[in-house]
Amino acid sequence: MIAVAVAVSVLLLAMTLDLLIGDPSPNYPEKTTFKLHPAVLMGKLTKKLEPHFKDAKPKVAKLKGALLALTVIAASTLPIFLGLWAAYVFFGVIIYAAFAIILLKLTICIKLETDWAKAATAAIAANDLNEAKKYSHFSRRDSTNLTGSQISSAVIESMAENLIDFKISPILAYSLFGVSGAIAFKAVNTLDGMVGFKDSEHIHTGWFSANLDTVVNYVPARLTAVLIVIAAAIIGEDYKTAWKIARRDHAKTPSRNHGWPMAAMAGALRVQLEKPGQYILGDQIEPLTPDKILKALKLRNGALLLCLLLSLPIILFTRMYFFPY
Repeated sequence: MIAVAVAVSVLLLAMTLDLLIGDPSPNYPEKTTFKLHPAVLMGKLTKKLEPHFKDAKPKVAKLKGALLALTVIAASTLPIFLGLWAAYVFFGVIIYAAFAIILLKLTICIKLETDWAKAATAAIAANDLNEAKKYSHFSRRDSTNLTGSQISSAVIESMAENLIDFKISPILAYSLFGVSGAIAFKAVNTLDGMVGFKDSEHIHTGWFSANLDTVVNYVPARLTAVLIVIAAAIIGEDYKTAWKIARRDHAKTPSRNHGWPMAAMAGALRVQLEKPGQYILGDQIEPLTPDKILKALKLRNGALLLCLLLSLPIILFTRMYFFPY
């Protein structure tokens, strides 16, 4: 039971730490990033190794791309595993927990997203679209001609995507496989963001990374949609429409996974979420006003709390049989 208590404490304290201090990048959403953040180090490693794993032959490029992904994942995860093991064995549980809390916190993003979502809401409400557009580029779109409602859509879509990538998936990975599991997930996610594209340069080399990310997030994405539906029922949003739209519209996005929480969010809020020229999710039952961003935050928080409750029996089960570092 000590292992269970330690694991639960690490998770709760990592989330508390994030809520208190947020992300180490003070000028987010500007392009300044904490240089020792795991995602930054993984990105640098991927960028450095990628040229050595390319090939003109598609099949060979796919094989080399798989080796690239496995190399980055191993190089990112193994030192963390060994370091935490050494901390636990040689210095005790308190030192281990301190390092584990910091490392796990760096795989989760809550406060930062909350801050920029509230800032975007205020900017749109004040009709300061130039300021609001700073917060729309996270959903990978040109913000030049976006209207206020389109910026609101971009922010809500980004929150729905990030609910998988920066909350549900790392928490589940930690619950099953410890901090090393959360770091391994972060490596998979970073690889997909670096090389998992369908352009001519990456379509073969990044094939394995893109598909690995899809596989790893398959269950968390669908679980996230379900958690949004349950959260909607609890806080008084439209859970019936959330489930209806999630089932109907999840396949409209390019991603096989991100469409699930995005569509569920659209349904719960009774709005249409749109990426111009690519997809439309949901029915426009109500206008997409700035306050919908704040309602989306409540849905996100509800889904996150439900995920925490779900993680407790998983941690209890896994720590009965082994202690993942």
